[in-house]
Amino acid sequence: MIVADPLIDFVRTNRERYLGELSDWIACPSVSADPARHAQVRRSAEVAVARMRAAGLTEAEVLETDGLPVAYGSWLHAPGAPTILIYGHHDVQPEDPVALWESPPFTGTVREGKIYGRGSVDDKGQVLMHLAALEAHLRVRGKLPLNVKVVVEGEEEIGSPSFEAFLARERQRLACDVVVVSDTAVFAEDVPSLTVSLRGLVHWEVAVHGSTSDLHSGYFGGLVVNPIEALARMLATLRDADGRIAVDGFYDGVRDLTSAQRSELEQLPFDEAKEAQALGSPALAGGEHGRLPLERMWYRPTLEVNGIWGGYQGPGAKTIVPAWAKAKLSARLVAGQEPDRVKDAVRAHLERVAPPGVRVEIEAEGDVRAVATSRDHPAVAAAARAMQRGFGKPPVFIGTGGTIGPVSSFDRILGLPQVLIGVGLPDDAIHAPNERFDLGQFYGGIETMTFLYDELAGAIRT
Repeated sequence: MIVADPLIDFVRTNRERYLGELSDWIACPSVSADPARHAQVRRSAEVAVARMRAAGLTEAEVLETDGLPVAYGSWLHAPGAPTILIYGHHDVQPEDPVALWESPPFTGTVREGKIYGRGSVDDKGQVLMHLAALEAHLRVRGKLPLNVKVVVEGEEEIGSPSFEAFLARERQRLACDVVVVSDTAVFAEDVPSLTVSLRGLVHWEVAVHGSTSDLHSGYFGGLVVNPIEALARMLATLRDADGRIAVDGFYDGVRDLTSAQRSELEQLPFDEAKEAQALGSPALAGGEHGRLPLERMWYRPTLEVNGIWGGYQGPGAKTIVPAWAKAKLSARLVAGQEPDRVKDAVRAHLERVAPPGVRVEIEAEGDVRAVATSRDHPAVAAAARAMQRGFGKPPVFIGTGGTIGPVSSFDRILGLPQVLIGVGLPDDAIHAPNERFDLGQFYGGIETMTFLYDELAGAIRT
C-alpha cells in the first residue's frame, strides 16, 4: 500500500533498523525474578534510555525505585498541547524451560515472518513501537504534536512491588492528561482491537491444621478430622452446581452485560470447539453456566484453586492422617468489585464452613482493582482512528482476562484515563518458550503509534 505521508515513509524505510534494535534489546536478559540478573535489568533500563535519546527525547534517564530501575524520558516542548504518558516494561519472564526453545531465548531470531526471543512482544517490542514513532515525528517534522513522557518499568513481571511508591513519589513529574499502554494483544490476526477492560487480582493461602503431627491411620483414622478432607470439602463449597461462586457478597458491584455488549461478543470470530481443542480440553465448561465463553473470560469474576497439597506424596504407601493441608486461591475481579471486600468475603466463607476439629489460617494478599475504560472517551476514540489508519480496518473493542497491575495503579493513585493499545497476537507465547512478535503486527503497530500522537493531540482538551 502506497501512503503519501513522510512519517510513514520514514518508518517503513527504517524497518530493518528497528528489527536490529529489538534484537539487541532482547539480548539483554532482564529477568526481574532472578536476583542474579538484576544487573542485566539495570542494563536493560540503560538500553531504553539510550534509545529514547536516539529518538530525540530531550530528557532521558534511569530513575531509581525501592527495587529495580525505571527508564524515563520526556519531550515537553508543545505549550498548550496535551500531555500523554506512555507506559511499558523492560523486564521479562524467565526463559525456563530452555529445552523447549527452538532458538536461543535471548537472541532475536527471525523466521517465517516473526521475531523470536524473550521480551520480543512482552514488552520490549511494543515499547520500541512508540520510540520508533516518536523518532519519526522528531526527525521528519522536528517536533511532536503534543507533550510526551515515557515510563518503562523494570518490575512488571514480578508484580510491580515498587511501582506504586514510585508513582506517589513522582506524581508531579508524571502529571499528564492520559496514559497510553501497549502491553496487550488484539483479538486475532487481522482483527485490530482496543482493550477497554482489565480484570483485577487478589489471592489467598489457606492452611487447615488438625493434630500437631501426622498420625497413624490405623490408630487414629476415624477419630480425628483429616485436614485434607476438610480442606477439600471447604473448597467445594465455593461454587454451586451452576458454576456460580457461592460466597456471600462476592458479586457485589458486578454488572451484567447490556444486550448490545452481548451482541458484540457473539459477532466476534470465536470458535468454542476449536478453542477447546487447541487447549486440549474436552469443553469450555468452566465458570458460570449459561454465559458466553468470552463473557466469562473478560467480564465475569473468577475464583480459582491454584494449588492444593498436604500429606504423604512419596513412593509407596504411608498410612497416615496428615497434620495439615494447604491451598492457594486467586480471584480475577471485574469493574465494580472492591478487592478488600472480596478478600474478606472469601475469608469469612471459608472460616464459616470449616468443620469442627480443625484450625484454619488464611492469609489474603493483593489489591489490584479491575479497570474499565469507556469507549466513548475522546482518547479511546482517537486510538480507534489511529488503529484503523495503521491496520486498514476499524478495531473491535475487547476485554482481557488478565491483569496489568500498573494500569490499576495509574487509575487508583493518579486517577488517569488510559488507552490500552497493544498489538500482540493471542498465540505469541508470552511467558512461554518461543515467545514471538509477528512482524506485520510490529510494523503495523509502529505506524499506528505514528498516527496516534496526531489523533490524541486533536482529541484531548487540556
